[in-house]
Formats: sequence, structure tokens, C-alpha cells
Amino acid sequence: MAPRKNAKGLSPAPSTPARRPSLVASSPEKPPGPLSITISPEEREIIKVNNYSVSELKNACDDALKRYLSRPVLFKQIHLHTDVRLALGWAGVFTAAATGLYGWKIDFEKSKPGVWIGFILYLVLTSLQTLYSYFVEGDTIFVGRRKTFSKRIITERITISSCTLPVPSSKLSLKPSPTNSPSYSLSINYVQSTSGGKSLLAKGRTHEAKEYSAFFDEKGVMAQEVFERWIGELVEAVMEGKGA
Repeated sequence: MAPRKNAKGLSPAPSTPARRPSLVASSPEKPPGPLSITISPEEREIIKVNNYSVSELKNACDDALKRYLSRPVLFKQIHLHTDVRLALGWAGVFTAAATGLYGWKIDFEKSKPGVWIGFILYLVLTSLQTLYSYFVEGDTIFVGRRKTFSKRIITERITISSCTLPVPSSKLSLKPSPTNSPSYSLSINYVQSTSGGKSLLAKGRTHEAKEYSAFFDEKGVMAQEVFERWIGELVEAVMEGKGA
């Protein structure tokens, strides 16, 4: 059952501690961490991928991470990067369509200046989309934000990037094994603030990688509980400012 919200629509800070009592809050008002909110087996669907496809392994982990952290009471996912890319992409499509229609309706010689303008605009929009994806979005897969209320409004923001680390050359072999499989690498940044971001309460950063074989069996079935606990421990560590 989802916790009640106050009149401002903010989730109250829990009165019960998280599962990991060894973690001590870096601020007196500790919002709930991922490990304190359980998931029943009935809520999970079986995830199965091709173990020999690195892209499938990474996409499965990315999607599982988003589902795990965007649950109620945790973080609301911000889709800014996706929205910007879609806006630039659709703008390019409409520009190309309008340019083609203009060139078809108007005489060739008269339409050349307009067609050139449309063509240049299309190139600019396409280039902006590519540059945004590479330099701004990068490897970011999840941006989340949460507001809680305990004596005051606390705002949290978490940004997570992921990538696949190849097998080290010293471990390469013909037959895959848990010791020579590619790794899923995460970089997590966390900021907790109040007063509209003017007062910093806590922050943390961590980077860690783990072999895909730790999350998928020989048939490609994902051990979601194992993956979620790993993610939960990393996120709670940065929430405590204990990230590396």
C-alpha cells in the first residue's frame, strides 16, 4: 500500500529505519532508501536475454534499474534528455517533409533557395541531435528527483550513467566464464538539498562495475533480486555520502 501524502502532495519521511542499520544518515532527515521498500516476487516478470549479446545484457540491466528506482516513494524519472532528442528528431522530420513538399509544388528554379534553406536547417537539427546525445546526455540512463517533507521540504536528485566494460585482455579466452565476462559499470551522483536547492544537505558519488554473469544464469535469465540489491546498496551508499 502506498504511503499517505500530505496536503502538498509530498511523501513523509518514514519513521522506521532502513534495512541496513550500519548506515547512518548524513543528515537528520533521512528519506527512504531503495532497500527499505521491498518488491514481492509476484510483481516481477521473468527477464531472459541472449547471453552472447552485450547490448541485450546492458539494455536489460538499464531497464531493470529504471523500474527499481522509479517506484512510488522513491524517485520520479526525469525524461528531459529523451524529450530534447525527440523534439530535435521530429523537427528534422518535419523540416525534411516541408522542404520536399515545397520543392514538389514550386517550380525547380524558383524553389532552389527555399530548398537549400530547408536542407541546411535539416542538417543543423540532425547535427544538434547527435551532439546533444554525445556531449550532454552521454551514457546517462536515469535522472530522478524526489521531494519529501520532514520539518522542511527536502529535494533529492540522482543521476546514473552506465556502460559496458570489455573483458580485460589478460582474461580473454575462447569459452565464456564468470571470470572473463564483460562488466556492467555504473556511475552514480546524488545531491540532497533544501530551500529550493540553496542549502546543500548531503551529496555522494560512486562508481562500480560487476560482471554480467553475476546477474544472468547460463540460460540468460536475470536474477533480479541480486541485481536490485546491488543497485540498492550503491544508491544507499551515495545517499549516505559514502560513495567512492
